[in-house]
Amino acid sequence: MIHPFASALLRWYAQHGRDLPWRHTTDPYPIWLSEVILQQTRIEQGRDYWHRFMEQYPTVEHLADASEDEVLRLWQGLGYYSRARNLHTAAKQIKELGSFPTTLHGIKMLKGVGDYTAAAIASFAFGEAAAVVDGNVYRVLSRHFGIGTPINSTEGKKEFATLAQELLPESQAAAYNQAIMDFGATQCTPKSPACDRCPIADTCQALHTHAVDTLPVKLKKLTIKTRHLQYIYIRVNGEIAIRRRPAGDIWQGLWEPLLIENAPIPPFDGTLTLLRQKVKHVLTHRVLYADFYLLEATAKPTLPPEFIWIPESDLDRYALPRLIEILTQSLTP
Repeated sequence: MIHPFASALLRWYAQHGRDLPWRHTTDPYPIWLSEVILQQTRIEQGRDYWHRFMEQYPTVEHLADASEDEVLRLWQGLGYYSRARNLHTAAKQIKELGSFPTTLHGIKMLKGVGDYTAAAIASFAFGEAAAVVDGNVYRVLSRHFGIGTPINSTEGKKEFATLAQELLPESQAAAYNQAIMDFGATQCTPKSPACDRCPIADTCQALHTHAVDTLPVKLKKLTIKTRHLQYIYIRVNGEIAIRRRPAGDIWQGLWEPLLIENAPIPPFDGTLTLLRQKVKHVLTHRVLYADFYLLEATAKPTLPPEFIWIPESDLDRYALPRLIEILTQSLTP
């Protein structure tokens, strides 16, 4: 028997569910692609990127055969670039397997695929009765059932995962998962939820106890660090110097000009011009402040071995962090 909560959400979804292109297929590849893109991205922006990827790489084999640079370049502007690298690695895994995994366990074996993404793919593509638990689901469940356990605690994760699975109607897993996510995204929103026209308001514990604004509960763990960067864009006879950022730091695999951090700028032959100062760039765990310089010289300076020289006109072929895009917009040809 379907739980009354689930029945109400399914009725709501039939009238108010969002029409999204990846919901018109059971092919796991476009579904997986949408889930990876939307992990840290609003649907309005993510939809455009999804269309670009589907046009450039219409099958998982096309994605697997692409180079990492090509994938990162197409991803540019979405941030959280580890998602793109994991996507590319997982595509190669799938190609090697010969087909997309069809079980929850098999899907979890793919690089970068966690519990939520695996449940979403398994239910949407294969009808498996696996409940999704994302930020929207945490919010809807915590408010409606009046659960104050922190959602980012070990206890909370187990409690919400168990409840989500208990509420899931096995015969309508895909529709219900989409319903509760849409309900959280458009009705039971983080701020100013539409409680006055909520189909389950009568049984909402948070509404009746005036706790809508305090649920869900989340433990504060995030420490924000500040970094000060000095970028020197070196231009010599129509060429520029760039390097690929190494592993273990932000923007792994993307390209950048000369970076000097926690040290004074050394002397260079040529003309050094300050373009912009203290440009603020906010990441999840860091706040960056960057100074942009242009060095124009007649001879190439000695740089660390990881730097390459490319025609300046070819820079668009390389995937750049958003901060470096801002630098290039400050340049004069």
